[in-house]
Amino acid sequence: MTAQTCPRQHQRTTMEIASLEPSLYTVKAVFILDNDGNRLLSKYYDTELYPSMKEQKNFEKNVFNKTHKADNEIAFVEGMTIVYKCSIDLFFYVVGSAQENELMLMAVLNCLFESLGQILRVILESDPQQVIQKVNYRADENPLSEQSVAQIMQSAKEQIKWSILK
Repeated sequence: MTAQTCPRQHQRTTMEIASLEPSLYTVKAVFILDNDGNRLLSKYYDTELYPSMKEQKNFEKNVFNKTHKADNEIAFVEGMTIVYKCSIDLFFYVVGSAQENELMLMAVLNCLFESLGQILRVILESDPQQVIQKVNYRADENPLSEQSVAQIMQSAKEQIKWSILK
């Protein structure tokens, strides 16, 4: 009887360890809330985490209530690791599992935050000629502009995968 339970315990331990290894599925959700905690944008990558809209909004409200007055950048809510950043009246959140590396999540958050900042700088320009010049200038200096968004995302996934596997 003992010999039969040991291999099973070993299998569970191996499976538990495998679930802790880094993967490309480290981000469970990303959402942006206004200064009242209302959802502006959200994307849940783990559909089993909060399957209904009501559960998602309850989770977001709970996260907002625990983070909007704090000066930290990391929170642990409902067994999830959450990194966040505030900019004027917007709150940006990236959610990972409890075992997730906060630095990986923070890299995702910083990329999202800075990308939106760059995009919004162009949008805030009121002179159409300036917008065209800025967009064309960036397109010329950035060879990725010829690729589709899907190609860019696939390339980024491959780069992350290989950097994790090294």
